[in-house]
Amino acid sequence: MSSVMAGVDRLTRIAGQNRLELLLFRLDGGQQFGINVFKVREVLKCPQVRRIPQANPHVCGVMHTRGQTVTIIDLASVLGLPPLAANSDDFVIITEYNGRVQAYLVAQVERIVSLRWNEIHPPPHGIGNHNYLTAVVNIDDKLVEILDVERVLAEIVGVEEEVSEALRGKADDPHARPRHVFVADDSIVARKQITKVLDQLGVTYDVAENGREAWTMLKAAAEDESAPPMAARYGMIISDIEMPEMDGYTLTKAIKAHPAMRDLYVCLHTSLSGSFNHAMAESVGADKLVPKFVADDLAMVIRTQLEGEAAVHLPA
Repeated sequence: MSSVMAGVDRLTRIAGQNRLELLLFRLDGGQQFGINVFKVREVLKCPQVRRIPQANPHVCGVMHTRGQTVTIIDLASVLGLPPLAANSDDFVIITEYNGRVQAYLVAQVERIVSLRWNEIHPPPHGIGNHNYLTAVVNIDDKLVEILDVERVLAEIVGVEEEVSEALRGKADDPHARPRHVFVADDSIVARKQITKVLDQLGVTYDVAENGREAWTMLKAAAEDESAPPMAARYGMIISDIEMPEMDGYTLTKAIKAHPAMRDLYVCLHTSLSGSFNHAMAESVGADKLVPKFVADDLAMVIRTQLEGEAAVHLPA
């Protein structure tokens, strides 16, 4: 376990190299699962768990670590598998993303693997929208499932998706930027959260399910000689960072390098924590980085970009 955590410490200092580091784990001894190392704080043997009456059925209790009380979520239970025992044979993966810290109970923690984003693929078509997969990858001739932990957290903890009334007003400035934006995110839940904010602001949008699809769509739009310039079509781009096939950093760099797109405003919308993400966003030319998911924070960025600073007035 010490070698696993040494890897976590090392890899959480690496970002922006168009690759993904996965911590591999198992829930029942069979299927391998993966979680982005950049979301992981530490891995521990399962401590004594304090049960919480009337808690969500997927929450097996809480633990106290490093001066903080952390909720423990049984991932096996979330996925419809037999719940884990939460004893000393199990492990907890303590994670930090979407502005929260939580632990996931797992049966085994194995190793860290380093991959390129173009090796990561969207889930197979036809599995429906009621699964917890955000991507898959083949490692040692075995399929590893990358879980949509943002969806897990949203369903258990809940997320406020309503925009404040003060931010819903629409400016009538004829010089405002186009009220049409481009959204790229591989998470079903995240796409719904973003588009719900846009709907409340009266903003229309195009949507891509990963960075590669987004780049293909944007290039096709840029090469359409009969259409207006890109900056006249899209008021801004809102992109996730973690996406299969092409991550948000790579997508941003490609946009800023394209003569017809370089003036597009790119907002990276991410669940990842850490100052290195801000530095990387700046290095690839992103105009803004906004943490997931606070509806008003995203709404403020959208309105400010589309309508200008003077268009947004919040009560003190």
